[in-house]
Amino acid sequence: MKRILITGANGLLGSATARRFAQEDFEVLALCRAESDLSSLKEVADKIKIVEGDILDIKSLEQALEKVDFVVHTAAVVSYAPKDKDRMLKVNVEGTANVVNTCLMHGVKKLCHISSIAALGKPDVQLKLTSPSIEIDENQKWEESPINSHYAKTKYLAELEVWRANAEGLPVVVVNPSVILGESDWGKSSTQLFKYAYDEHRYYSEGNLNYVDVNDVVEAVYQLINSDIDGERFILNGGTVSYKDFFTKVAGLFNKKPPTRKVSPVLTEIIWRLEAFRSMLTGKAPLITKETAKNSQMKFVYKNSKIQNALHFRFTDFDETLKRVTVFLLKNR
Repeated sequence: MKRILITGANGLLGSATARRFAQEDFEVLALCRAESDLSSLKEVADKIKIVEGDILDIKSLEQALEKVDFVVHTAAVVSYAPKDKDRMLKVNVEGTANVVNTCLMHGVKKLCHISSIAALGKPDVQLKLTSPSIEIDENQKWEESPINSHYAKTKYLAELEVWRANAEGLPVVVVNPSVILGESDWGKSSTQLFKYAYDEHRYYSEGNLNYVDVNDVVEAVYQLINSDIDGERFILNGGTVSYKDFFTKVAGLFNKKPPTRKVSPVLTEIIWRLEAFRSMLTGKAPLITKETAKNSQMKFVYKNSKIQNALHFRFTDFDETLKRVTVFLLKNR
């Protein structure tokens, strides 16, 4: 039986990946920190093995990777709060370096690194909301730009570690998902977008949202691990929708009022500054930061033709994804 280790296995994507591989002829090892909430792995607890460890703890990594054939590296810190910059650099970059170095040491047959469309970077252009959307594909070259978040920089640097390991002989594939939509707690990851609509907030921004179903990411990872593909990266993006249309559709599924007031760039600048001040006073994470404010006003489209051509891959219908996730959230509110 083939043995696969999944880092960050208790997260939205990690747990879904564990479930997918557990359905097949794989022995699944789920790497989780000692204090992790394992509720997302409950339904497959009897089919996987929980391995206590941390990607920042090299000794625990070495023990976890003994006799492992494949690795899916999902563990990362996703944040746009200024206070998390150092933690993201530590986990996303140093942690990834630890993973790839240990994979090289143990002769792992293939690593699938979960990156992000953020790691592709955004060109330093002056965008207006009336401008047409800018298209980005896998050939996008990173360039320093004020619209690249610190999270984006750490994911870019993490990818460099992966490509370095590939040059040293480790077979790798990299996937760059857009915003992953899936079943999770109300307050976690992209589920907060659904909660925004559920809470009947009045405002929406003018930019667009690139999205992908969590099940599509998992299926792409599964197929890539089992393929002969090596040294390639793939954008995983199911489509692009305006924030207005996204919130309107989700609000409708919740039987809630959709947002009706468009936030101007000037108002957005005011809001993130007020949030920064509130965060400083309360110690709580800001609801919107300078980085998220900028990105919410932008129009980028991420092309998905490479994965479609390589695997004859088809993405889940957007409305199907929204219906499934909203039904789950209503049952678990």
